Amino acid sequence: MTERSTFFDTKIEFLKGVGPQRAPLLNKELNIFTYGDLLQHYPFRHEDRSQFHRISELNELMPGAQVKGRLKDWLITGEGHKKRLVGTFTDGTGILELVWFQGISWFEKSLRRNADYIVYGKPILFGGRYSITHPDIDLLTPENAEGGTWQPIYSLTEKLRKRFVDSRAISRIVKSLLELATPHIRETLPEGLIQRYRLISKADALWYIHLPPTTAHLHQATRRLKFEELFYNQLRLIKSKILQQNEFPGQVFDQVHLVTEFYEKHIPFALTNAQKRVLHEIHQDFQTGKQMNRLLQGDVGSGKTIVAFIAMLMAIDNGAQACLMAPTEILADQHYQGLKAFADLLGITIGKLTGSTKKKERRVLHEQLQNGVMKILVGTHALIEDEVQFQNLGFCVIDEQHRFGVAQRSRLWAKNEVIHPHIMVMTATPIPRTLAMTLYGDLDISVIDELPAGRKPIKTVHRYDAHRATLFGFLKDEIAKGRQVYIVYPLIEESEKMDLKDLTDGYESISRSFPDVPLSILHGRMKSQDKEYEMGRFVRNETKIMVATTVIEVGVNVPNASVMVIENAERFGLSQLHQLRGRVGRGAEQSFCILMTDFKLSKETRTRLETMCRTNNGFEIAEVDLQLRGPGDLTGTQQSGVMDLMIADLAKDGAILKEARASAQAILDNDPDLVTPAYAAIRLHLDNLRQSETNWSRIS
Repeated sequence: MTERSTFFDTKIEFLKGVGPQRAPLLNKELNIFTYGDLLQHYPFRHEDRSQFHRISELNELMPGAQVKGRLKDWLITGEGHKKRLVGTFTDGTGILELVWFQGISWFEKSLRRNADYIVYGKPILFGGRYSITHPDIDLLTPENAEGGTWQPIYSLTEKLRKRFVDSRAISRIVKSLLELATPHIRETLPEGLIQRYRLISKADALWYIHLPPTTAHLHQATRRLKFEELFYNQLRLIKSKILQQNEFPGQVFDQVHLVTEFYEKHIPFALTNAQKRVLHEIHQDFQTGKQMNRLLQGDVGSGKTIVAFIAMLMAIDNGAQACLMAPTEILADQHYQGLKAFADLLGITIGKLTGSTKKKERRVLHEQLQNGVMKILVGTHALIEDEVQFQNLGFCVIDEQHRFGVAQRSRLWAKNEVIHPHIMVMTATPIPRTLAMTLYGDLDISVIDELPAGRKPIKTVHRYDAHRATLFGFLKDEIAKGRQVYIVYPLIEESEKMDLKDLTDGYESISRSFPDVPLSILHGRMKSQDKEYEMGRFVRNETKIMVATTVIEVGVNVPNASVMVIENAERFGLSQLHQLRGRVGRGAEQSFCILMTDFKLSKETRTRLETMCRTNNGFEIAEVDLQLRGPGDLTGTQQSGVMDLMIADLAKDGAILKEARASAQAILDNDPDLVTPAYAAIRLHLDNLRQSETNWSRIS
């Protein structure tokens, strides 16, 4: 281990101002164990302490204000939880009240009457006078009298605050660490990139992100650290992709007789230009002799499955077998029924394997797979069982990929040890480009961004609870036309009981309003077989209304369902609303999505609902969702590529990400093994990243 890495790996307890008392607190509360961890505990914002305001200048629009003046007096007032310490503070232009609800006895002992202080906080107007609750307060000294600083604000916990570890305490220990660390901080980017993008040095960036003299310094530090973080994120993803392509050859599929026959004799509709483009990309991959790893994104109803089937024909044409894995039995059966109709026309043997498949049927399936008679296998997790052996598996399709773990995917991949199969993962969750580049930068990405001709856009409207009678009248009319309806209640993760109560109350209300209409009910607490049974009844049109929580399956196709009612729509994220809307609009009839809320809505909620009513474009919706919520949980699962980001924000830093990826790609195109002396800094940094289990090496 190098001297630099040893320094940044030093335990935090050895830093002045921390010691053995504070170290366990920082370990547990902030996950800070080493010098490196502390330097990368970046402030999430900075408060402007560069100037002073007079009390007469204060207004409630100020996010914060810094005032110099004298503390005249204070008193304790109120009882119980309303007990508070109220100080009277003046600068000669007005009176400002300082209010404390916590730490009253400590403050009362430490405050000095008629002493001069600097006070900072958010001014609130109450009873004709401004007050600041729990202000930052410091005795006025020659050192702080001129202002001129930007105060870093760090993520904290309640426990830290109670132990008097606030942002200023962290700022002090960070400053003492920076003074020690500066000689150890080495450059982690090549000189060419630093010059091209006019980036400041790593050492300066670390100083200015914590203790910026001006906003310009803070901007430069943020820009440098974001670029570096995204550059290494993309470099590692692209390097992984190159390694995989070089290490793992793929079967060559160049014969297309079956595809031609399907096009000329059997395909029942014209493919969209987007579908043709994606098939061309897949066909090119199949001819390279390298393994394909491709993500196929397509909005609900865009025709991903027919693209997957045509790609399967390319594999079958060349003596290989194909499989499709779906997350649930309902979805697997739906895919099987859809593909079987086409496979039968071409004389191709297709099978289905799920947890429900009988032992006798399994024996036949296993035999046909091993002797090569069965060309396509559709199923659930059952596909990855050890006894499922193919003669020559050449192409795997994984639907709704975020529902499967990496280990499950790799077991499917290992079904052909001679030459691993090509992989295509499909998702109907639209992912913004910036997020896709970070989550799936090691995959090639194809997008089907147009709907088949003749598909009517779903009409989406927002209605308030007061319109419920009108809504029920509309639902009765649709059911009279022979249509089916979904009514969805929100899943409240904090309280399953509360969720169930919402659903049960809703079900009873619907039962009373539609006494002659057969209903289905579906929620997360039901057993799997009961869910399958209820969903099956709805698919077969035996029930007309499905009252459900969000467990209704992604991808389940009920063409006769034309109305989606989403209760308490304000409690859903945009991506979830769009996914739910995608349950309808699958038939030829006009479909509707009705978003029900009460009148009290936040500005952000109104933006979400307006976006849903304005557009059916999933990618546009995903971009708005990213702006509103950040990358958090857009893909339905926490992905490490995003969660590792410490300073970059994918909702705002798309331009930086694009440049960082282009730079990483250019460097690896030029020198895949990074042996050029100009790339020594990158090579050393990547070595440190590999060695380290913590993140200190990003600094070293």
